[in-house]
Amino acid sequence: MLAIEALGGEIEAPGLLASTLALCEHGGVNVISSTAIKRYAALHADAAEELFRWNKAASHAVWEDVHDVRLHFPDADQYKSLLVFNIRHNHYRLIVKVDYRAKLLMVKEFLTHKEYTRGGWKKWAR
Repeated sequence: MLAIEALGGEIEAPGLLASTLALCEHGGVNVISSTAIKRYAALHADAAEELFRWNKAASHAVWEDVHDVRLHFPDADQYKSLLVFNIRHNHYRLIVKVDYRAKLLMVKEFLTHKEYTRGGWKKWAR
């Protein structure tokens, strides 16, 4: 439960409502799923530190377009509704679906450079 100040008092906000209100309060984007980032970090220890750094930066960012993204991640690219982040100097690619208006980032895939070049990740684009 999250206690939120409202009109001079506090209200208790359970579950999804709490996370939605907390998101509105901090103003950053909502990263779905941070759990996937942890899983990728466990599988690719050489990329773990950079993945956690990406997750922290993205969770606190206020991005309205790819230009805002590139202020934090200059090598990021956008393909339709997807953002592609280079991790470990092009050894890996983090594929994230973005909805700027809803302030959502949905982690879709974490690929080696070889897997990325096959192009299967484009199935997530709209």
